[in-house]
Amino acid sequence: MLKLAEAPDQHRRPVRTKLAFSARPRPQHLYFAFLSYSHKDQQMADWLHRELERFRVPRSLAGQLTENGIIPKRLAPVFRDRHELAAADDLGEEISEALASSRFLIVLCSPDAARSQWTNAEIDTFKRTRPDANVLAAIIGGEPFASGVPGREAEECFPPALRQKYDRRGRPTSKPAEPLAADFRDTGDGQRMGFLKLVAGMLGVGLDDLVQRDTTRRHRNLAYLAAASLAGMAVTSGLAITAIQARDAARDQRREAEGLVAYMLGDLKDKLEPIGRLDALDGVGSRVLAYYSKQDASELTDPALVQRARALSLTAQVAYLRGNYASASRLYREAMDGTGEAVERNPDDPQRLFDHAQNVFWVGELARLQGDLAKAETAYREYGRLAGRMTTIDPDNLKWRMEVQYARENLGIVLLGQRRFAEAARQFDSALRPMETLASVDRQNSEYQREVSNLLAWLADARLALGDFASATDLRERQVSFIRQLLGAGATDVALRDDLIPAEQSLGVLWTARGDGQRGIDHYRMALGEADRLIAIEPENSLWKGGAAGVRLDLAKNLLALGHADAAASEIAAGCATANAFRARDATVARWRSLQTRCLSARARLALASGETAQAQGLAERALAAARSERGGDPVADRYNVAAAYRLLGDVRRRLGDSQGAAAAWSSGLAELSAKAAERPTEMNERAELLRRNGRASDAAMISARLRQLGYKSLT
Repeated sequence: MLKLAEAPDQHRRPVRTKLAFSARPRPQHLYFAFLSYSHKDQQMADWLHRELERFRVPRSLAGQLTENGIIPKRLAPVFRDRHELAAADDLGEEISEALASSRFLIVLCSPDAARSQWTNAEIDTFKRTRPDANVLAAIIGGEPFASGVPGREAEECFPPALRQKYDRRGRPTSKPAEPLAADFRDTGDGQRMGFLKLVAGMLGVGLDDLVQRDTTRRHRNLAYLAAASLAGMAVTSGLAITAIQARDAARDQRREAEGLVAYMLGDLKDKLEPIGRLDALDGVGSRVLAYYSKQDASELTDPALVQRARALSLTAQVAYLRGNYASASRLYREAMDGTGEAVERNPDDPQRLFDHAQNVFWVGELARLQGDLAKAETAYREYGRLAGRMTTIDPDNLKWRMEVQYARENLGIVLLGQRRFAEAARQFDSALRPMETLASVDRQNSEYQREVSNLLAWLADARLALGDFASATDLRERQVSFIRQLLGAGATDVALRDDLIPAEQSLGVLWTARGDGQRGIDHYRMALGEADRLIAIEPENSLWKGGAAGVRLDLAKNLLALGHADAAASEIAAGCATANAFRARDATVARWRSLQTRCLSARARLALASGETAQAQGLAERALAAARSERGGDPVADRYNVAAAYRLLGDVRRRLGDSQGAAAAWSSGLAELSAKAAERPTEMNERAELLRRNGRASDAAMISARLRQLGYKSLT
């Protein structure tokens, strides 16, 4: 029996439980049916057209007389328009003739079809010469009669003419129609049963009879095939036994190998990762990829596809930690392709969504580190969408809920890069509280604990950008205390100790900005101590080496400001050695370009403090050239770096007695500054210093007063 689609509850219309057709005589028709559909549903139309034309009516039914006439052997031909109709007011002669020559009209019903003027025109033209009973609806998407429910109009799948009843003269009336429908959706009858209901309606037979005969025919065909196969098997059975044994042996070997792969990417990786040994991790990833390189990726099973993607992600992470950003980006994109395919195969598996989200994030993260904030934002937003999808599928999973907090954090990072400091602070704050709750639920999860540390750090940076030194200092001290408490409780994850480097360094920046240079120096030295401990574990980790170099150059700047030139010289030498090595390795990495500029500026200041003014001038000019080539992802920050380089160059020229050259450098520096961008306190100070050097003391004094209100005290 053909089940009819029901309307939404609030506007449910009467329905019939059987497709019944008028028994009045029919004229001869050229086409058995006319298939009407929106061309956006072409894939489904292709399938239905093919199934209708190749369907063979069971012999026991062919030739019988029903209320729809004599049952034919085939349902062909079925007419369908394979081209978009031109933008005209009528359907055209070919379509009109085909409608007039068709016995039935089949409408593929979807929201796209409901909005199609041509689908509606075909239904109207057909119903003006045929009764409603000759029109069949095949629901493939949307909801019937949803247009009558406020807020759900876009879900309507029945075109207007299908919902409207026509009288015996073929004129539309004001009465609602009762469309005869088969539900092809997975939530309805499904494609096969929906197809059989459609055929039963056109033939005028009961669905049970058609299903039973279709099943009998299939079984009979299978029996014929089985008989033929048995004859062949008698000849090839000896060979088959040998082949089966070989296949089973190969399957056992593959199962054993993939079990080892799963161990390598699971338990073994989890044991190696916390100790930070890149060579061991790289070996795991390389061995797994070598195994899968001998197989066709398109033929991999779902588990194998996922494991190959995880191996790519692991080798990408090692490349990232070693500073090979180009290689890491390529590997993460390749891994993302693999996890994307896995998601396509099963879009409702949250674990697959998770694996894919990680690769999407890292593609964005590497773009951010290379200065492409727009690409990073696109990736971060997609990551957030995937995280939301995970929690929708499994809302009680803490791991998926963590991903939502990560997504909030990532968006905050982009906002911070876009100088939307207050918005970024709110974003980090909104993520911190739920993250602390999740971390308290699972105190043994080091990943959760580290994320609390990360959010404290980002929120502190946002507060610092807003000039709230007290809050920023408090947040950084909370972070350091939090990490040391975890380490004191036995935590051994190197990632936690890694967080101590920028945390202590930031405290050095904060205390220096608040006028306590010696306290700042103490924190810089603590940051260096943590970096040295980690570098001893893995000398190839570029994050730790780069972090240590940055700390040394910041420390040197403070030492010079306090008059300790000798101590500053050794720190500059060590920091610049790392900066030069990184620059030679890959000049495209924004963080490393910035390190090179800082190195040249530090050397110029040291030369100036040591009375080597000629050398200082050359270094200052090189620092300016380096600053002008920087692209850190924040164009405003890049220009302030250039302005600072001009200020340094002007100071050197003044020391050389070149007052005109000094004035030109300071004027160029001031011209670099943005008139509208939000400024961090350090940038406000840069503006004040350049204004003062350009003879605008009153303007500089206003900014300096504002900085004093914030608690800022520059040593430079």
